[in-house]
Amino acid sequence: MAKDVMLVTGAGQISMALARRVGFGKKIVLGDKDPKNCETIAKIMNDAGYDVEPFIMDLSSRESILAMIKKGQEFGEIKYLINGAGVSPSQAPIEAILKVDLYGTAVLLEEVGKVIAKGGAGVTISSQSGWRMPQLTPEQDRQLAMTPTEELLKLEILQPDNIRDTLHAYQLAKRCNEKRVMYECIRWGERGARLNDIAPGIIVTPLAVDEFNGPRGDFYKNMFAKCPAGRPGTADEMANIAELLMSDAGAFITGSTFLADGGATASYYYGPLQPGLETGMPENKK
Repeated sequence: MAKDVMLVTGAGQISMALARRVGFGKKIVLGDKDPKNCETIAKIMNDAGYDVEPFIMDLSSRESILAMIKKGQEFGEIKYLINGAGVSPSQAPIEAILKVDLYGTAVLLEEVGKVIAKGGAGVTISSQSGWRMPQLTPEQDRQLAMTPTEELLKLEILQPDNIRDTLHAYQLAKRCNEKRVMYECIRWGERGARLNDIAPGIIVTPLAVDEFNGPRGDFYKNMFAKCPAGRPGTADEMANIAELLMSDAGAFITGSTFLADGGATASYYYGPLQPGLETGMPENKK
């Protein structure tokens, strides 16, 4: 019996949590640039009864994305996408953040949208960080949403002189993710499929634990201590949202971003995390 095919990018805790929640009974093709990560997560899931095929891929490369799609099509029609791949401001330079998180995500949503099966659904992971930067102009938002993918990195807003640091690049990439979801959901809709975005706050993962113990650890701890939830989130809580978005219960939801940050963004604008307050920190200093 043929199975629905699900593409999952990023062999990390959030991707795995989402895939475990909605991937039972499906053929999962798991893509990651790191062979060890990819094989480790695939084994964990296979040992738990899932059907996972590891695949080495690079989100910054259209050719690599197309190769993963082709691999998925070997097993049947691609009906689901979970995109949890990316790099953080502490992991990579500006150029890599823009190439992976911004350009790569845009290409992935575009290319999967060309083949997604009727009734399909996709979720991409952005970040709360895209909500905490100065508002862009309507034209800049439109450029991030609609510029052909191969021209995205040529936009004036994304040139080195206009980007302060790696955090600013990350914020722009995540803002772009949300705008591309709005744009691409229209094309996905033409094929009878839906596409949404989840913008997590601080989620406990091995990488996050490293951040908690790193040079910006005090800032992160202050952020989740001063947000309404009073704690960081978990990958399984992001899976709760994905379960809604990728099921029939979410059939009327497409082109949306679900901010799930324990209220940290609200606190940043209207509470104790406001820039300039004793408990806050200017966004461009994080």
